[in-house]
Amino acid sequence: MTFVATSEVGRTESTLRLLELQVNRRLDGLLQGDHLGLVPAPGSEPGEGREYVIGDDVRRIDWNLTARTNITHVRDTIADRELETWIVVDRSASLDFGTAQCEKRDLALIAVGAVGFLTLRSANRIGAVVLAGKHSFHQPARSGRNALLGLLHRIDRLPRGEPGGTSTERLDSALARVATVARKRGLVVIVSDFLASPDWVRPVRALAARHDVLAIEVIDPRELELPDVGVLELIDTETGRRIEVQTASAKLRQRYAEAAAAQRHATAHALRNAGAEHMVLRTDGDWIFDIVQYVGNRRRRRAGRAVTP
Repeated sequence: MTFVATSEVGRTESTLRLLELQVNRRLDGLLQGDHLGLVPAPGSEPGEGREYVIGDDVRRIDWNLTARTNITHVRDTIADRELETWIVVDRSASLDFGTAQCEKRDLALIAVGAVGFLTLRSANRIGAVVLAGKHSFHQPARSGRNALLGLLHRIDRLPRGEPGGTSTERLDSALARVATVARKRGLVVIVSDFLASPDWVRPVRALAARHDVLAIEVIDPRELELPDVGVLELIDTETGRRIEVQTASAKLRQRYAEAAAAQRHATAHALRNAGAEHMVLRTDGDWIFDIVQYVGNRRRRRAGRAVTP
């Protein structure tokens, strides 16, 4: 069974419950054990010491224990409880677009729901900063399923974006706001299509120095290539500007595809350099499979770093 989002404002509670059921059912087998999902694993409290192995973070070397034993040791940490997850959600006008199973705004809601249900365990708290023009809002970090469902309903009821209603500066300021309220180490998730110029790189880098940062990029296939349908009117949902293009031109379609690919590559490169992990969700893809694959790979990477010979 696949959850297919609709573009109607005010999604019913039963539909959000279906999203919760699918996330928990499909991912539960991957998440056995404490904090092996999306939340940070190491924690902040010192734990047991052990010998250093290749791949360990050198910042965790215990110099006192190393001096006493003449063998390099690292100090493991105890996983924190009641961690905070902060979600920055871009609901600008560019997300009111979709040509496949759903619009990007629906996929953004799915991403928020998936992250929320995955991090709701162990009494973790979830806060959000939502960018939606004059309807933007900030929800303090709260624990509990009802708080998450309330956040999802509030995001879902947002009206469609207005041209010029949001900007990259607002994303910058949202990330800066999270940096001030997220005092303890935790997880910061950014849900956006990242179509604007990457002025968000510096605040992402600042957040990644203290928190785990996950950037979820939502895209539609028509943003990657143009169909051959003759004269096509295109509207910039951010500015309202309209242009007509002749899609019958193979050269034009090739230039468009190359420019779109270059933009996506630049976004991925900027996110990696800023220290953020990167997940891509497509409106024509299987979002459950993509999230399962990401969480599984993340868990295997952590397990590999923790294994000692």
